[in-house]
Amino acid sequence: MKPIIKQGQREFRDLNADGKLNIYEDWRQSPEKRAADLVSRMTLEEKAGLMHITSERRGAPAGAAVDDPYVDTVGYVKDRNIRYLVIRDNPTAQQLADRANDYQKIAEASRLGIPVVFASNPRNHVNPDQQFGISEATGQFSLWPGTLGLAATQDPDVVRGFAETARAEWRAAGIHKIYGYQIETATEPRWNRVSGTFGESPDLNSSIARELVLGFQGKELNNESVAQTIKHFPGDGAVQRGLDPHNEQGRWAIYPTEGSLYKYQLPPFQAAIDAGASSIMSYYNVPNNEFSADQLPKNLWYSADQQFEEVGGAYNKKLLDGLLKREMGFKGYVNSDSGILTTTAWGAAIQDLTLEQRYAKAVGAGVALFSDYNDPAGLINAVRQGLLSEADLDPHVESLLTEIFTLGLFENPYVDPQNAQTVADSAQSQAVADEAHRKSVVLLRNDSRQLPLTDEALAAKRLYVEIFTGSGAATQTAALKDIIRKADPAVQIVSTPEEATDALVLVRPNSYELPDGSAKSVELDANTGVDVARIREIEAMVPTILAVNAILPWVIKEIEPEAASVIATFDVKTEALWDVVRGRFNPTGGLPVTLPADQAAVEANASDVPGYAEKFDYTYTNAAGDDYTFGFGLSYRG
Repeated sequence: MKPIIKQGQREFRDLNADGKLNIYEDWRQSPEKRAADLVSRMTLEEKAGLMHITSERRGAPAGAAVDDPYVDTVGYVKDRNIRYLVIRDNPTAQQLADRANDYQKIAEASRLGIPVVFASNPRNHVNPDQQFGISEATGQFSLWPGTLGLAATQDPDVVRGFAETARAEWRAAGIHKIYGYQIETATEPRWNRVSGTFGESPDLNSSIARELVLGFQGKELNNESVAQTIKHFPGDGAVQRGLDPHNEQGRWAIYPTEGSLYKYQLPPFQAAIDAGASSIMSYYNVPNNEFSADQLPKNLWYSADQQFEEVGGAYNKKLLDGLLKREMGFKGYVNSDSGILTTTAWGAAIQDLTLEQRYAKAVGAGVALFSDYNDPAGLINAVRQGLLSEADLDPHVESLLTEIFTLGLFENPYVDPQNAQTVADSAQSQAVADEAHRKSVVLLRNDSRQLPLTDEALAAKRLYVEIFTGSGAATQTAALKDIIRKADPAVQIVSTPEEATDALVLVRPNSYELPDGSAKSVELDANTGVDVARIREIEAMVPTILAVNAILPWVIKEIEPEAASVIATFDVKTEALWDVVRGRFNPTGGLPVTLPADQAAVEANASDVPGYAEKFDYTYTNAAGDDYTFGFGLSYRG
């Protein structure tokens, strides 16, 4: 531990151990003034290290030499001056807190005592398919519906309550920054990351963006905040045929509808900026001129005859410095997405650049923090080669330090592991989250009056239950049966549809990319893990409650018409679904995305326009005449 300097009743941490109270050590000074002072004391190596955020790990990664001194993150902190770390695993809150304290001790012992900022992707949602770089963890904090589920509640108070609860849990465990949330407007139905958004409405997304920032950060960033890194500017939803921009074939962002960027994509980002978002993550995508109509005012064009510079978002100065900072008024810092210096350095002009030249172009465009790259040597060399000056780094380093000072980490970066676990295990927090689960369930059709299954109705029912998904269907079906029996011990669950009076079929499809890499698919078939023929067979035998986990806007025309009742869920606890089926909760949710009429509608969609705003008959219409469009949802009649 560093020495303490006392001045009367006041105490200050002597972080550089020089026996003097320096401006950056004086908590009475503003974060901006402290940051400026600290930057003046930092070496080039320390500045370059601070401008990197990497995945936290211990032990040698696959393929690493055993004598590599940097095979664990301790080396990155001690020797490479890295202070931003992303947690990718799923430990308990107490384990997270213990780990955070270990790293903070190492950081405090460094020359200037700069603390570590721990970041994470979302950790509070039902997450059956944990994916690296999207959402790697679940189940250790209060458990909420997926982001589309939060949107389906159509209730900003639910979102604010979620954000405030998660903030308290994260700070108690020593996490200070979230890679989130994805507030971009989901305009391309095949895009697999629709599941991590809040749907297709720029108005609803804007409202949610505001509540997230205020809930996680407060009205101003402070020592109890979790800093938001809103992503992915200027909106990753307008991808070509749903392809993933992590891969080269999915690198293009296309805007074929004139004015769509300002009308649909930018409003949620403006709302987050206005609420005070601490940082914003740029997208991987390359904006495509050939397939885009006019979007930008002429002063933001790349050249007189070229609207966009066709380079990835982190390299695009007109988007980051011109649009984001100058026009939209963003005052925070830009965090790149992972791998933009290497595996996702999209754009023909970028491919031919050296590592040092890529650093120089990204810094010049406005990037302050490079994600998931753990060796600052390339940035140091860019300065030494004259591609950048050390002064070019200073404004970015000051922005990062201002965030760290404002979060209160220079005063006390340590947390109480036991308290962290107590906060994470709060039954009260989970009770509030459970109500959000129930509010997120959307009733789409009930014209047969099959639902709700009241006590009187259930007594005469014999229920067949089955889950359809790509893998583990039998295990998931058994778990669902257990949940139902626990909630209603007297329920009669039978083994075959032939024995049943009613069926409950849950459909949990999985995203699928066509083998030739030409497009993503939202059709329900074997590729997305759905046995359509078997579902239709069940529906033909017995009145069926069809519940679809609509984390993408699936084409449901093959399985919807013959169901007796239809429900949409969005990564919800099955206990909440059962509460709605039983009538213990009267459904109030509305669709956060429009469901397409058929595959032809999917293929004809404009990738930059929400489903509800398409210029043709895009929306699925059921036999009762209801359109499954954004906001639609039924309740039980009295």
